[in-house]
Amino acid sequence: MKKIIALTFAAFCTAAFLSHSYKTPAPQPLTPECYVSCFTSEIMDQFKAEASTASFAMMHDNPIPYTVADPLGKPVTFKAADGTSAMGYEIRSKKKSNKWLFVIQEWWGLNDYIKKESETFYSDLGDVNVIALDLYDGKIAATADSAMKLIQSAKTERLESIIKGAIAYAGTDAKIYTVGWCFGGMWSLQSALLAGKQAAGCVMYYGRPENNVEKLKTLNCDVIGFFGNKDRSPSPEVVNKFEADMQAAGKKLFANKYDAGHGFANPSNPVFNKEAAADAHAKAVAFLKERM
Repeated sequence: MKKIIALTFAAFCTAAFLSHSYKTPAPQPLTPECYVSCFTSEIMDQFKAEASTASFAMMHDNPIPYTVADPLGKPVTFKAADGTSAMGYEIRSKKKSNKWLFVIQEWWGLNDYIKKESETFYSDLGDVNVIALDLYDGKIAATADSAMKLIQSAKTERLESIIKGAIAYAGTDAKIYTVGWCFGGMWSLQSALLAGKQAAGCVMYYGRPENNVEKLKTLNCDVIGFFGNKDRSPSPEVVNKFEADMQAAGKKLFANKYDAGHGFANPSNPVFNKEAAADAHAKAVAFLKERM
C-alpha cells in the first residue's frame, strides 16, 4: 500500500513539474522591428492589432470640439461597390474638372477637422473636385475608447467598397489624388492602389505603409509622405523599410521626416508642431499641383 502511495505521489510531482516547465509565457508587446518583419497579414489587420493597444490610444488625445463655419461643401451620397449607399463631404470645382482629391479621415471619423482640411486643399489647389470619404458610415468618435471600437468594427471589405464606389462616382476619366492622416494616411495609399491607372498622386501623413512589394509594384503614381522621427506608429524603422520597399518596387517616394511625434499636423493634438505642419502642407500642395 505504501508503495502505491509513493508511486502516486511521484507521478503527481512529475506532472506538476512538467506543467510548470512547459507553461506558455505571457505574450510580449510587439516591437517596432517586429512590425517590420514579423507580420505577414494584411495592412488593415496589422493596424487593427496596433490600434487596440493602450500605447497607441495614448498617442491620441481627445480632439478639441470644432465646427466648420460657413461650409464650402455639402453632404453627398453615392453608391458603394457593394450596392449600398456611401457618404462623403463634397466640394465641386467651380468649373468642370476631371481632377478629384479624395480626403481620408483620421481614426476619429469624418469630423469637422477633416472637412476643414478638405476646404483648405480645395482653396489651395483651385480647379479640383474634393470629396472627403466617410469610411465609418456616419459614425464619429470623440474619445480614444470610442475610436478604438470603430476601428475594430470597420471591415476591410466595406472600406474598399466605399473607396471603389467613390472612384466610380468620380468617373472613368477622373484623375484620382489622395490625402489622409494616420488611419487615413494608410488608406490614402490603399486608395491609390485601388484607383489603378486613374491614380495620379498620393499624400500620406504618418500612415502605416503597405509592406507587400508585389502590391506596391501595381501603384500607378508617385507618393509623398510626412513622418515624425519621434513617432512609434509608424516608427522610423517602418518608414525606412517603406522607402526600401518602394525602391524595390520601382516606385517614387518622397519621404519627409520631422523631429516630431504622431499627429504633429493635427492642431487638436498636444504634439501639434506648427512649423512641421506648415512645411508639410506646403510640400503636399506643391506635389499635387505638379501632377495636376
